Amino acid sequence: MEPQEYELMDRVEGAMWWYRALHARVISALSRCPGPSGRPLLDAGCGTGGLLARLVAAFPEREVFGVDVTPEAVRRAQRKVPKARLVIGSVSALPFQQGSFGAIASCDVLCHRLVDEAAALAEFRRVLAPGGTLVLNLPAHEWLRSAHDERVHNARRYSGARLRSVLGRAGFAVREMWHWNTLLLPLMVLQRKVLARGSWARSDVALMPPLVEAMFRAVTGVEGMLVRVGVRFPAGGSLLAVAERPA
Repeated sequence: MEPQEYELMDRVEGAMWWYRALHARVISALSRCPGPSGRPLLDAGCGTGGLLARLVAAFPEREVFGVDVTPEAVRRAQRKVPKARLVIGSVSALPFQQGSFGAIASCDVLCHRLVDEAAALAEFRRVLAPGGTLVLNLPAHEWLRSAHDERVHNARRYSGARLRSVLGRAGFAVREMWHWNTLLLPLMVLQRKVLARGSWARSDVALMPPLVEAMFRAVTGVEGMLVRVGVRFPAGGSLLAVAERPA
C-alpha cells in the first residue's frame, strides 16, 4: 500500500468500526474452527498488527505469528504487539516450514495487485497442518470497485462463486462463507460511487465522528448476531470464508 495508508491503518485500526467488526468476525470464525490444537496461528499479511493484537488476546494459549512483505508494516506491528513473532516475507513464498500452523487468517491480501493468488493459496496450504483452518476476508463485488481500491492497490474483488472456485482448485474444502457489511452497503455505495468516485478521492480508512462510529458499530453488531443465528445475506461490502486443509 501507499506509505500514508499504513500510517492511517496503524492509527485507526484499534478503534474504527470496520476493523473492529472484521476482527470480531475472524476471531469468531477461529473460535468455531480453531484447527489442530496446540499449533500456532498465522496472520498472513498482518499489516500494522491490529488483528495480531486481537489474536494474542483471544488465544493466549497459542503462539501467534505475523508476516508482511513491507518492513515498515512489520516494524509498526511489532511495536504494537510485542508478544507476536513477526517476519518479513511474501505470502507467495512464506518463510515457514510445511505444516507449521494450525490456522491462518489473511484479511484483504489475496486481492492485492502484487499478490499471485494461486501461489499464495498454495503456500497457505503448504504451511497449514492437515486439518488446519484458513480464514479469508476479501472485498466483494467487482461492481463496487472505487477510488478506495486504487489507494490500497486492490486488483480484484470477489464473488462467492469465484472464491469457492479458487479455494477448491487450491485443495481447500470450504466450510463457511458469507457476506458482511451488508446493512451499511447502501451508504458504502453512496460514498464510493457518488461522493468519492474521482481519482482525487482518498481511501475509506478514517475514523468517523464518535456518534457515527458508535452507530456503525451498533449496526455491524446487529448484523453479526444475525449471522451467528444462521442469516446469510446475498450481498455485502466484504466476503468472509472459512476453509480447511483436508487431513
